[in-house]
Amino acid sequence: MTEPNDARVGLYIDFDNIVISRYQQLHGRNAFQRDGIRNFDRASADADPVVAARLNAATVDFNAIIDFAASFGTLVVNRAYADWSVPVNASYQRQLMSRAVDLTQLFTTTTRGTKNGADIRLAVDVVEDLFRLPDLTHVIIIAGDSDYIALAQKSKRLGRFVVGIGVAGSTSTSLAAACDEFEDYDSLPGIAKVTPSTPAAAETAEKAKSSRKATGSAVAVAVAELETPPITARNLTMVPMFSHTVESSFDEPEPVEDIDPQTIATELLVRALKIAHAKGDDDEWLNTGSVKNQMRRMDPSFNEKPLGFRSFTDFLSSRGDVAELQEDGPHRLIRLRPEANAAL
Repeated sequence: MTEPNDARVGLYIDFDNIVISRYQQLHGRNAFQRDGIRNFDRASADADPVVAARLNAATVDFNAIIDFAASFGTLVVNRAYADWSVPVNASYQRQLMSRAVDLTQLFTTTTRGTKNGADIRLAVDVVEDLFRLPDLTHVIIIAGDSDYIALAQKSKRLGRFVVGIGVAGSTSTSLAAACDEFEDYDSLPGIAKVTPSTPAAAETAEKAKSSRKATGSAVAVAVAELETPPITARNLTMVPMFSHTVESSFDEPEPVEDIDPQTIATELLVRALKIAHAKGDDDEWLNTGSVKNQMRRMDPSFNEKPLGFRSFTDFLSSRGDVAELQEDGPHRLIRLRPEANAAL
């Protein structure tokens, strides 16, 4: 695998696939169609508050996905494919554009409005990029559809490291096998764990967890068909950004309160360390240079000097409550304190 400092990453998001899969993971099979989510407008005066609550509970945290993708290297391609004129998709535009995601417009190709050809367009673009960008080292596909198996295989044959991210219960095990690495959305750093709402779902989740350990795959093998769970408001994962805060995906943007840059920088450091530890040992000491690179990939505006520190080491030393710093000769190492990892 190419070292992160040299890696150049292409991120390709099948938007409908991940959003629909997440909604149905929480609210049951065919719930997306049953609740009419595709054309549901939360801002409408006659919007059903129950459906709105379900939609908020199933919000996909694309910031966490992009942060994870950036841990592999520099994002040189960052695209999401969808019909952005659809209300539920349009509500994510601000979040995605704030992370420099290229929103590729795909109009529906059927009278029922259920097919937009995202899988074909995404696959064509990936293959084109593989030849157009010879220095592209990683291909990250955000989808769980078996239609992408051939794309993953082709990308590997052309020498790229293929990573897949999908939602448990809606992911093809064959797609996971075709990738070099596959992660459940729920397993990404920064994603709040969802408690199964029924005993059957809990039992299935435990079996899936055991199966993942046995096979080394991060894909849940089976998920029970869920009854619609009680409507509860789920706290969304707020991804700390050094340069801005993340607005709710479904609310009109409101004036953002001034947030202490020191606090935002600390949260960014914690997220970078959690991602790095998730890729290795929780107790592993990390090179401070690689941690700074990860922070800059997550938020290119990060700079310790405007915060009042002469060096990145000085910045880290001031964060002793969340991270431990160790000097080993010319090498400076850091790791997240266990209590900070448990608290955040």
